[in-house]
Amino acid sequence: MILATDANRMHAETDVNEILKILGLRRADAMSMLRLSDLMSEGLPLESLDRVRALVAPDDGRFLHLIVSEATLKRRRSRHQPLSPRESEKLERVARVWRLAKDVYQSDANARRFLNQPHPMLNDRPPLSVAVANDAGAQSVEGILGRLKYGSAA
Repeated sequence: MILATDANRMHAETDVNEILKILGLRRADAMSMLRLSDLMSEGLPLESLDRVRALVAPDDGRFLHLIVSEATLKRRRSRHQPLSPRESEKLERVARVWRLAKDVYQSDANARRFLNQPHPMLNDRPPLSVAVANDAGAQSVEGILGRLKYGSAA
């Protein structure tokens, strides 16, 4: 028999592994949110930024600069340095919201449209910019997507 806590743990591990896939990171056995947190504290590789951009905003050169400034990104690329922990957190939030938008819309194009168009429940701000700003913003976007997925007004 699977207990509710076991089911929640399995669901959380699935979520973490999906986020890792979006970030282009290898899945680890028994990956947990704590391990993902450790990876973000160390700084995600620039390849993760490029991968998420290719998924979420392939034609939008401004996307990268939602995560890291242009000058800092240039410097990091030339020195082969990872993202900072703060930038890594921003990128993880985008990956989290992207995963849910894809689940709701079942299409890259529709998920991108949702993330980049102003939304009335976000004071007419695009969900992507709200999600990048901080975790409360990401949770607001996830709440809208959750209501869309489960049939509530959004």
